[in-house]
Amino acid sequence: MSKTLAEIAEQLRAANKKVQLIYAFNGCGKTRLSREFKQLIAPLTDFEEEDNGIDLSELSNKNILYYNAFTVDLFFWDNDLEGDEQRKFKIHPNAFTRWILEEQGQDQNIVSHFQRLTNSRLTPKFSADFSEM
Repeated sequence: MSKTLAEIAEQLRAANKKVQLIYAFNGCGKTRLSREFKQLIAPLTDFEEEDNGIDLSELSNKNILYYNAFTVDLFFWDNDLEGDEQRKFKIHPNAFTRWILEEQGQDQNIVSHFQRLTNSRLTPKFSADFSEM
């Protein structure tokens, strides 16, 4: 018997795993599952803990990273496969990235979060036009 996307998303949220990797062929529903999972966890701040039976303090201690078809439209890696020295995180400029980086000036917050999640000695640097890091 198959499970619905909502049931699978709930199973992912409830799993006591440090890392969960989901991969499959194109067209299998990874992006739809990602959206279902986001819907499951995103509204948590809108409700009281008693209303939905979820321990918000436990979830707030987790880092959730997802990568799907929507994300790939915004960012990609240039791994410098030939020289193996100048790796760059490329940013496709669009209204969203311009708003976040240029209008809101969130580049330093992005650097701070990156350092908190990786290593405080690693300091990513944005290009002047915010097209790469």
